[in-house]
Amino acid sequence: MPKTFYTENDIKALAARGIQSLAINDDIVLTDLARQKARDLGIKLLRGSGATAAPPAQPARPSPPDPASADLLRRVRQAVTARLEHPVDPALLDAVIQQVLASMERK
Repeated sequence: MPKTFYTENDIKALAARGIQSLAINDDIVLTDLARQKARDLGIKLLRGSGATAAPPAQPARPSPPDPASADLLRRVRQAVTARLEHPVDPALLDAVIQQVLASMERK
């Protein structure tokens, strides 16, 4: 079974949604910062089968690029893919590239 990872930002998102406890088992991994943030925000980390785990918050999907940005996205994707040693999920790669491009436009 795949493991579920929680980061500090996931814990913040859980707290913002009003979640007060999180089930922890062998398939749940918390970063050190996530564990500390849970303590800071008063989220109880419960171990055992009776507890239920809330899924990590999903990042917001970036809006689709305009036609001019689509060409840039395609060229960046090709350049990044050429440098990677292992294949990656194309949807994930596109989402990351779109977020980077969007953050560059805001500056």
